[in-house]
Amino acid sequence: MVTKLTGIVIALIGIAMLYMGGKLLLLGGSPFYVIMALGLLFIAVALVMKKRIALTACAALLWITLFWMIYEVGFDKWQWIPRGDILGLVGVWLAMPWVVRPLTGRKYHPLLGSTLIVIVAVVIGLMFYDPLPQEGTIGNARQSADDVGAHNDWTAYGGTNSGLRFSALNQINRENVKDLQVAWTYHTGDLRQGDDASEYTFEATPLKVNNTLYFCTPHNEVHALVPETGALKWKYVPEKDRSYLQQHQTCRGVSYYEAPTEQAPAATEPAICRKRIFNATTDAKLIALDADTGKRCADFGTDGIVDLRANMGEIRPHALMQTAAPLVAGNLVIVGGSVMDNGFNSGNPSGVIRAYDVQSGRLVWNFDPANPEHTQPVTADQRYPYDTPVAWGTLSADMKNGLVYVPFGNASPDELGIERDASSNTEKFRDALVALDLKTGAFKWRFQSANHDLWDRDNPSQPSLLDIDYQGVRQPVVVLPTKTGNLFVLNRLTGQPVYPIKQVPVSTDGVAGEKFAATQPVSSLNFLPEPLSEKSMWGITPFDQMACRIDFKSLRYDGNPWTPSTEQGSIVFPGNIGVFNWGSVAIDPERQILVASPVRLAYKYTLIKRTPVTATKRMFTQDGQPYWNENFHGDYAIHIQQLASSLGIPCIAPPWGRMVGVDLKSGKTEWLRRIGTTKNLNTSFLPGRFPIGFPMGMVAHGGPLMTAGDLVFHGATADNFFRAYDVNSGKLLWQTELGAGAQATPSTWLGNDGKQYVVIAAGGHGSLGTKLGDSVVAFRLK
Repeated sequence: MVTKLTGIVIALIGIAMLYMGGKLLLLGGSPFYVIMALGLLFIAVALVMKKRIALTACAALLWITLFWMIYEVGFDKWQWIPRGDILGLVGVWLAMPWVVRPLTGRKYHPLLGSTLIVIVAVVIGLMFYDPLPQEGTIGNARQSADDVGAHNDWTAYGGTNSGLRFSALNQINRENVKDLQVAWTYHTGDLRQGDDASEYTFEATPLKVNNTLYFCTPHNEVHALVPETGALKWKYVPEKDRSYLQQHQTCRGVSYYEAPTEQAPAATEPAICRKRIFNATTDAKLIALDADTGKRCADFGTDGIVDLRANMGEIRPHALMQTAAPLVAGNLVIVGGSVMDNGFNSGNPSGVIRAYDVQSGRLVWNFDPANPEHTQPVTADQRYPYDTPVAWGTLSADMKNGLVYVPFGNASPDELGIERDASSNTEKFRDALVALDLKTGAFKWRFQSANHDLWDRDNPSQPSLLDIDYQGVRQPVVVLPTKTGNLFVLNRLTGQPVYPIKQVPVSTDGVAGEKFAATQPVSSLNFLPEPLSEKSMWGITPFDQMACRIDFKSLRYDGNPWTPSTEQGSIVFPGNIGVFNWGSVAIDPERQILVASPVRLAYKYTLIKRTPVTATKRMFTQDGQPYWNENFHGDYAIHIQQLASSLGIPCIAPPWGRMVGVDLKSGKTEWLRRIGTTKNLNTSFLPGRFPIGFPMGMVAHGGPLMTAGDLVFHGATADNFFRAYDVNSGKLLWQTELGAGAQATPSTWLGNDGKQYVVIAAGGHGSLGTKLGDSVVAFRLK
């Protein structure tokens, strides 16, 4: 009876595999699943007929499958899982005495038993082997540098306006980081509610300045804490406009200004905010707060508020927002902006860069991509042109040379260019890093990181400024990470490439009327993901892997990151989350070391033709969710979804997240590691969160922090962990599990108690599905 029932179950598995394997084969895919299915059906029939050849056939099929796995993916244990797990379970079951004895009269089958022993031994061996990591050591000596970080404080979003995410503190170092412990935990109380945006994220990097820790929450509350204890000094709570239509509900940081002593009011005059905290909000306001009390600065704008909707014309609800920390440089506070992507084909808010006086809120200059020569402030009755590129990331400033660096992205709609004017100024500033004169906003130079962007390849990262000795020549550079995976290294005074850049030919055929660039720039320092193939598809069983293989064979993919979107569906790899995003990179300017956490995720882009009938019709997915890329009145709407199986698991094999260490003197990647585990992963195939931490390499959304203790601190991964790595080798030195996802960039400072602290916001990320929370956690040595 056992053998017969076993045969029926194996037959059902074989039939299902034959069906899916046949579909794959008809698409020109691998024939192996058909071969495996036929083998399983043969075994099933033999079992029902009680023939001992079933056991021999199973052993043979196991050996064939083993050699096939090695042929396809080498000795990558994670990629063995979907190829061999079900057949392995079948083999183990058939080797059990209750199956073997009725067929052979013995307790075990020598061939099948020995085959399983060999396979189990190989699998156990693979548990201690990983073909991915690139071992190496960065030996650059520590030397003095002009701008080595925030020293005792963390005074700006990236540590300083150079955007390096580096601190010269070294009390916590490679030898003692294992002794880190929680110093305090603070809860903001600002939690997501039902009406809030799905992309609700606590991504703030706290500032430590003025003997106070400052940060903002997703609803633009500003909290000021005692740095050594986490006790609340004050908080500013604006009115909350909760709406699921808000595309991004986040605030990544606030900025600080302190007037020079000679500018302080006389003793007989009331002091008005000599020290200020600036917060740019998701409802498009720039707010100045007294850094000591949290009260609005009455002399700034109108009762402490500058309305960033001014001169923008008609703005649709939630179409204009601020998510990045404003840049305070000298006596100016400078902001870019963010718009609702792909909602409408036209009438989207301007991407103008505006500089305001830190005291009065008076507009000092504006750089409008449509009119780059006219930087004098517009008059009250003028309007900035619609539909220009936006800079939604954080800006950087070279105070010594008086330059501001603006990482412009695309203009909405991001994935369509049919109606773009190639000769316009707007087109010239898409995906361009632009250097402006700090005092006047005058244009200095630009570098375009993508040509005619049709994939949402914004420049999301804060540019990093330092001097490097590349090939023996010292140069002032700006490092620009991009969504494509390029790290462009340019002379920051001229915009000329320091690391070589080549233009590679790409596809130029797609939907009718679209204009495609013939080439795209690729830096010699890049983390463009390796091209996908059918073998790259993954899953946890042969069935979801076959589904991914079928998807791969059915969709258009040109083998590079610039595959055009189509109505039939295209694979875009990397997708719009990018290889690098707002977390940027961390750089030690003394040792000239760069550390980054590149992401590997593929997406499916599908164009949906708009007609006069459907021009304003809202479109929904099969589960009733609205598309966020509707492009009303445009030629096409676009559906963007991760290339994943029905189980919600990425179709591409892990790692999905890595960490790399680069020697900037040579441009060589010295080490590479997987980061993150599967623990706490939000899964659709299991109730709750995945309980086991398999070290596959998880998506990381947030930036690293580097210190002179030769450490890299990093949260960001989708597993709620906060970790410290050896910057020289990438070796994991310390980790702790937090109560929520830490999709944020940490900061560090020296307290008045003489102890170095490291702090990170742990509030989760709505789109990534990490656990939500409201905590800020600080660590110090025991």
